[in-house]
Amino acid sequence: MKTLTQSEEALLLLQMHYDAYAKIKPFADKHKHPHPTDTRGWSQILVSALTGLEGYGRKKGPDLLDGSDVKAANCWDAIDTPRFNGCIKAGTQASTANSMASLDIMPYLFFVMWDTTESTSLKRCRTWVTRTQYDVEFRAMASRWYQQRIDDQITSNNFQLHPPRNLDRNIFRNNCGILEYPLLFEAVLSKGQFTISKYDETTLNSGQCKKA
Repeated sequence: MKTLTQSEEALLLLQMHYDAYAKIKPFADKHKHPHPTDTRGWSQILVSALTGLEGYGRKKGPDLLDGSDVKAANCWDAIDTPRFNGCIKAGTQASTANSMASLDIMPYLFFVMWDTTESTSLKRCRTWVTRTQYDVEFRAMASRWYQQRIDDQITSNNFQLHPPRNLDRNIFRNNCGILEYPLLFEAVLSKGQFTISKYDETTLNSGQCKKA
């Protein structure tokens, strides 16, 4: 079997995911159920294919072996409003939770969203990445949120980020910060086939969030 490049493997995985979605969708619609395609699991596998960072071997812990996490949001046939949940650690007994210490030991935070393009309404998949140890604006936003929890201005443990659902932009919203996130990867589905429209590996080494 031919050895695939990272981008080739990512395309293959996206095609497999879409084909499974397309096959099950008529039955889910017929019986009035949400389609059962698990974008959380697919997103983690996709990030591993794109970056070479392996998973945690079905053990409890971070999503990736190096301590990085992957957040997923799916807009395809969504019933509620998709968003990224639990993006920074809070409310657990871990020694590094509830403070910036959790970001100090996390190399990356990946965000994978399955939505449609704004201009053409084609299905697509996008992946953004934040270098949580070094990203100045992201860390400033997280610090504000942690401080608001300390001051009892926030009682929730769920740090949510609202992504650009079906919009051709890279801006995530949160009450503590509205930032433009580095886009690592984008692939668009046309005539039943995915093609890559962006793959910028430099974001893994130098990507930075910007104030929107």
